[in-house]
Amino acid sequence: MEFSIWEKQSFLKADIIVVGAGISGLSAAATLKEQSPHLNVVVLERGLLPTGASTKNAGFACFGSVSELLNDVNTLGPDGMVKLVEKRWDGLQKTCQRLGRSRIDIQVKSGYELIFDEKSEVVDQMDSINRLLSDFFQQDVFKLSNEKIPAFKFGRTYHLIENPLEGQLDTGKLISTLWDYCTSIGVRVHTGCEVMNIHEQVNGVTVECKNAVFTSNKVAVCTNAFTKKLLDDPLDLTPGRGVVMSVIPKNELSFEGTFHYEEGYYYFRDYYGKLLYGGARNIAREEESTTEFGINENIREKLMHDLETIILPDQDYRVEMEWSGIMAFGENKEPIVKKISDRIAIGVRLGGMGVAIGSLVGEEVAELLLEV
Repeated sequence: MEFSIWEKQSFLKADIIVVGAGISGLSAAATLKEQSPHLNVVVLERGLLPTGASTKNAGFACFGSVSELLNDVNTLGPDGMVKLVEKRWDGLQKTCQRLGRSRIDIQVKSGYELIFDEKSEVVDQMDSINRLLSDFFQQDVFKLSNEKIPAFKFGRTYHLIENPLEGQLDTGKLISTLWDYCTSIGVRVHTGCEVMNIHEQVNGVTVECKNAVFTSNKVAVCTNAFTKKLLDDPLDLTPGRGVVMSVIPKNELSFEGTFHYEEGYYYFRDYYGKLLYGGARNIAREEESTTEFGINENIREKLMHDLETIILPDQDYRVEMEWSGIMAFGENKEPIVKKISDRIAIGVRLGGMGVAIGSLVGEEVAELLLEV
């Protein structure tokens, strides 16, 4: 495609380019303009809409169930787990402060973890997790709420661990509001710009897209699972595809809130009379370590089985729609936020917690690029 001198000067040059218009990318762009309003900040997004997981998730405003946090203790140590929870919590608060709680439809209805074993190590270790988190939250985060199981009408469930701090939000509204906020403070967002190569040079960075070449002084890469395609860096980063479906029950749901089981690999929530439900990546890890969108039939069958035996036993329902999103994982769930050169910084590997931690990762990436 040919461009005029005006287009090259006004559209294809920037002080800082952010690659990726998901939660972390838009948050990075917002932070750059908030802290340095004079900067010309451009965001490049390969899809018509943000591609990846930012608008593909189920809208959980959470920071980890007990079983997930026990796993984080094993991979990061107690202090590392606590620091990660603090980041997730602070990220959620940052999002709410920047955009406004009502504009992203955040609702705190409690989160719950379903336990299927009568004798459970997760239940036994709940108090130890509470103690580790007590200095930060100044209260017990988790408690047993087994008395709610009959009213919720779940099958196979022996224990229910409640977290009254957990909430849910509308990630479509989150992204659209964040996008509007960015444009209102002077960020330019280009969609349909799939980045093919990023070349650092002595006096700047060239970002090559399929249909244009952009130049900038610095670049923030916030492409999560798709990052290895852009950078020659041995990142500990593996894509993970997740499935979410919208289910319409025949009768009114008997529960409200957000729900998890099996270390967060399965999750569901109410959404204005509907059920948003997904997961089961753990039964096909290798197959689901992909950046290709799609639905694995074995995973669909597992989700349908659990829907009918655990979540909505003996109830009629209709699956309204289903979709997939691409997340990024590593040996642990600590995000990768670092400079890979003087001009390029990355904020990736959000570990399936992008809704919570994305805004903070974006902020940290922006601050790395603003360092003198």
